[in-house]
Amino acid sequence: MKIAIVCYPTFGGSGVVATELGLELARRGHEIHFITYSQPVRLALLNPNVHYHEVNVPEYPLFHYQPYELALSSKLVDMVKLYKIDLLHVHYAIPHAYAGYMAKQMLKAEGIKIPMVTTLHGTDITLVGNHPFYKPAVSFSINKSDVVTSVSQNLKDETYKLFNIKREIHVIPNFIELDKIKIDSNIACHRSVMANESEKIITHISNFRKVKRIPDIIEIFYKIQQQIPSKLMMVGDGPEKEVAENLCQKLGISDKVIFFGNSNEIDKILSYTDLFLLPSETESFGLAALEAMAWGVPVISSNSGGLPEVNFEGVSGYLSDVGNIEEMAQNAIKILKDDTILAKFKENALSVAKQFDIKNIVPLYEDLYKEALSKNI
Repeated sequence: MKIAIVCYPTFGGSGVVATELGLELARRGHEIHFITYSQPVRLALLNPNVHYHEVNVPEYPLFHYQPYELALSSKLVDMVKLYKIDLLHVHYAIPHAYAGYMAKQMLKAEGIKIPMVTTLHGTDITLVGNHPFYKPAVSFSINKSDVVTSVSQNLKDETYKLFNIKREIHVIPNFIELDKIKIDSNIACHRSVMANESEKIITHISNFRKVKRIPDIIEIFYKIQQQIPSKLMMVGDGPEKEVAENLCQKLGISDKVIFFGNSNEIDKILSYTDLFLLPSETESFGLAALEAMAWGVPVISSNSGGLPEVNFEGVSGYLSDVGNIEEMAQNAIKILKDDTILAKFKENALSVAKQFDIKNIVPLYEDLYKEALSKNI
């Protein structure tokens, strides 16, 4: 198949998932065309089946905001005709499904029929898409898609609750590429850069927005380190970083917390990590938790959104109500205080992650592509 993938090219979860999906599809023999405003951060163009087409938005003084949707839909039309693309797969309802529908209509006027698969990732539904200004357009775009998927059952339920959706929504979870996980034989030596041999390493990775409840992470760690010698790795950047740094100073634990900012060494950090914290207000799926589990790292998380579909209670870690700092800290201590218990949770975390291996998930998309193409005949 020749598939056009439309996504945000940034570090965010939807862009990463779309890029990794496209690369795996290319490895499976499909011709993949990424169409977006800049090259996706994880996109490697060394595969002859992978192509990237930049959407240029010309500046014009008449427009206060440049019309990206218009430029994107026009680019989609041109690329479909030039490369004889069979199917559009758009990630994120706003603005990609809307632009995709407009492209479909323009192509239809020229006698070209092409199906569109729309994948919902989270904030495009629960935050941005639910805004009264966008809600009619989001409902329309989803209903006009030929096939719709969501990354969790929770997100599917939320979509039906928030919008008047008449389409069936298929749940296809996010995934991890386990073949990329390579344990360094010198891990013990490298680990000493971040912590002493007697200390446990606890990690959080995010964009440091309010929804991630960054102060909760600091408070949880504060309680953990009172009983377990440990260090906290804070990876990422965002508006709550300064709040976290100030709280560390106030609690007197600044020497035990390392702020990395945005890092290209996430895999290395996770390979040293003993426990991952994700106490978010909500997560549509919890990709950061899955990435940690793929490295054999158990997870302490909230039970909000799609997290219970990824982090299995008492198996790969523990779940607590949002804001229940005391219980999260006690569950963390329960895992960390005994090396035998920690080793079992690490083993379980990897076992759960294997269920989400990319090789198990991508065929589900391929089946839906065939369904969409059959409907389009």
